[in-house]
Amino acid sequence: MAKARFRIVDFLAYVVVRIAIALMQLLTNRAVQQLAFALAWLGYHADRRHRQVADENLRYAFPEIDAEKRDQLVRGCFRHFALLITEIARMPRKLHVGNWREHVELVNGDVLAKAMTSGRPCLLVGAHFGNWELAGYTMGLLGFRTHAIARPLDNPYLDRFLRKFREGTGQRVLAKKGDFEQMTDLLAGGGLLATLADQDAGQRGLFVNFFGRPASSHKAVALMALEYNVPLLVGGVPRVGEPMRYQVVIEDVIEPAEYAARSDAVQAITQRFTSALERLIRRNPEQYFWLHRRWKHQPKARVSRWAA
Repeated sequence: MAKARFRIVDFLAYVVVRIAIALMQLLTNRAVQQLAFALAWLGYHADRRHRQVADENLRYAFPEIDAEKRDQLVRGCFRHFALLITEIARMPRKLHVGNWREHVELVNGDVLAKAMTSGRPCLLVGAHFGNWELAGYTMGLLGFRTHAIARPLDNPYLDRFLRKFREGTGQRVLAKKGDFEQMTDLLAGGGLLATLADQDAGQRGLFVNFFGRPASSHKAVALMALEYNVPLLVGGVPRVGEPMRYQVVIEDVIEPAEYAARSDAVQAITQRFTSALERLIRRNPEQYFWLHRRWKHQPKARVSRWAA
């Protein structure tokens, strides 16, 4: 009975989301922007916990700025992600193969095209920055078959809906847990795999420097790159204008062969792509998802010293 009640709640949440998306798709650009800013204002004032998490993260990342500047960045973060949600909801109606250049500029486009047409497998490494959903969606519009690694949503109705959106232009979604064999088969066959590499990997993760502080990171990206000799294209999709104007920026290209003989190859590759992501974020800090606890875990030695 309890399971049935949860399913009903999940379905009702799905219905509310579908209605909200339908309404947003009917609004003008100006109306959507006003709605997003209203939602951001509400979220900033109502969600005290995430507001405090963002402020704490920014204190670690930018110790040189004062409380007023941090608060401006937190507000900017709420505005960016409220607008991002509305843009993602409208993307299937507003972005298509005939007008993608009005919304997306490919910076280093030759580097991206060369990597994606070389016949070699490729790992696209990004972060929760800018509009990460736009990159895979646009690549699909242009005829490139990419595979994105993502964690399924707990709500099965919303998960199916989001998967249908992501796969609407030819992109395919692989589960972070459970599809590892498909990922390795894909790389072995010369496929294109995309992942977001800025999530806390727990106490057993690999710690690298991120904004001057150890951040737990997953080892799998570097391990797969070394195992299959897969180049890493590290990039992001920053907002550069309104309405829905973005750039796809390739910040670094990492060839694993350069590290194959090093005993610290996994550490070095992970640090290099993390540093590239940091450079992207520093240029537009309000577009990063500071609302999640990126530094949730710390090396045990450091935790022990703080406790002492």
